[in-house]
Amino acid sequence: MKLAVQGIQKSFSGKRILKDISFEISQGQSLAFTGHNGSGKTTLIRILCALSRQDKGEIVFSKNDKTIKPEFFKDHFSLVGPYLQLYEELTAFENLKFLARLKSIKNGDDSAFSLINQVGLKGRAHDPVKTYSSGMKQRLKYAFALLSSPDVLFLDEPTSNLDKDGINKVYEIMKNQKQEKILIFATNDENDLKLADQVVQVDA
Repeated sequence: MKLAVQGIQKSFSGKRILKDISFEISQGQSLAFTGHNGSGKTTLIRILCALSRQDKGEIVFSKNDKTIKPEFFKDHFSLVGPYLQLYEELTAFENLKFLARLKSIKNGDDSAFSLINQVGLKGRAHDPVKTYSSGMKQRLKYAFALLSSPDVLFLDEPTSNLDKDGINKVYEIMKNQKQEKILIFATNDENDLKLADQVVQVDA
């Protein structure tokens, strides 16, 4: 399993945001993007997840010696970010159950309860998400991302809005993903960066 990125460029309204971003990462590795606020870290993650298009450059993801087309990245990638929305009127379990059905995930109910417990929301599994704090919503987003057992897990500011217990749980998730598959995250937090095998500076 490998993700190879070559010469990614992106501009908005004539202003260069990303300039010649290149890297390669394989299964069992982690990589972090760092850079000042507004440097383009979030834009880069969205491009890699095929949620936005680059102006120039190439993104090649391969698994079992087969190249995966960008339109199928969603079947292999998951993303956690502060800008992702949850279904506020539904409970945590209902949110995950809906996603499991949408992605045809087997044993979705069992996986949902297991992940809710893993991220520390067991006691609030049946409460509407609109009653959650920002930190609890962040925990639920991790359960969302892990439900499909992604080959590549992207995290944008992985520990934002989390208390100490939440941060420890996220670090455990990051370590597990790094060991078994591919982990890519954007952060300026020095403690987060300790989990990165590679660091890519993102500055236009």
